[in-house]
Amino acid sequence: MVVSIVVVCMNNLKNLYLCLDSIKKYTTVSYEVLVVAYLFSKENLQKARSDYEWVNFIESDEIRGFSENNNLALRLAKGKYCFVVNDDTEMRMPVIDQLVDTIESLPDDVAIVSPKLINPDGSTQVCGRPYVDWWINMKEDFGIKNKENIEKYCNKRGVFQSYNIIGAAFLIKTDLFRKVGWFDETYFFCPEDVALSDMLNKSGYKCYVNADAEIIHYEGMSGKSLSLVQTATRPAHAKGGVIFYSHGNKLLFCFLSVYYFFHYLFRFIYHRIKGGIKEKLNENYVLSIGDKNVCCSILSSKSPKEIFVKYYNEIKK
Repeated sequence: MVVSIVVVCMNNLKNLYLCLDSIKKYTTVSYEVLVVAYLFSKENLQKARSDYEWVNFIESDEIRGFSENNNLALRLAKGKYCFVVNDDTEMRMPVIDQLVDTIESLPDDVAIVSPKLINPDGSTQVCGRPYVDWWINMKEDFGIKNKENIEKYCNKRGVFQSYNIIGAAFLIKTDLFRKVGWFDETYFFCPEDVALSDMLNKSGYKCYVNADAEIIHYEGMSGKSLSLVQTATRPAHAKGGVIFYSHGNKLLFCFLSVYYFFHYLFRFIYHRIKGGIKEKLNENYVLSIGDKNVCCSILSSKSPKEIFVKYYNEIKK
């Protein structure tokens, strides 16, 4: 078995079928497909299993984040490599074959090779990801980008070294992934992908990109469409960011928590004014609720998952 392909799908057969069909059409290396059926209805799970008998479906009926859901499948992986890919993707070329050829042609210290993510119109979405720490992240909040850092790791041609990865699609050596404990489940919704690649880089491994291997990512960085679920993922994401960027430094953790509080307080005011109070279907109104939830949770001792569950349950009510 060369590749174990891991896909997490949240009860969305339209996304999943397009992804699976493209895997089947364009992959020639030996592989297995492990699909985590996250909160699937009984009808959809039965249909998916009937339509794709060659896929191993793993039921996930509890609230779990990106790391937890992927780890359910990753622990069962038999391949030499794992290809982690979002369900909202489609291949129109042999991406997995190309990534396998690439990683096997590179030095032994290369742990990950990622494809180029493109939008449905063919434009570049992500091609490499630069180094980031709390200071760089804070400057980006104010629109200040480190051009040198971006040029070093992003948007080059062919095969090149990057720093961080995008969790939407990447190929990683299974033995190494297992050795580091798979995804860190501390993070519920981001930045588990950055945490993984950052840890690998600091351990002496490298991440590469093959810009010639292109995969369509339909949602564009995991969804820009209006959804009340974002009011739960946003505060979980913010808490995860504080945990990652502080790296166990308690003083920095406190500083970043306070910074995030005021940052999202100003975002809340901006979005609420722009969205209006009564227009609950307005995107800015929904964003303002997410901002408010960050302010109400970022200074608490709750984990990213506990924060998500709290606000997700409020949505369900």
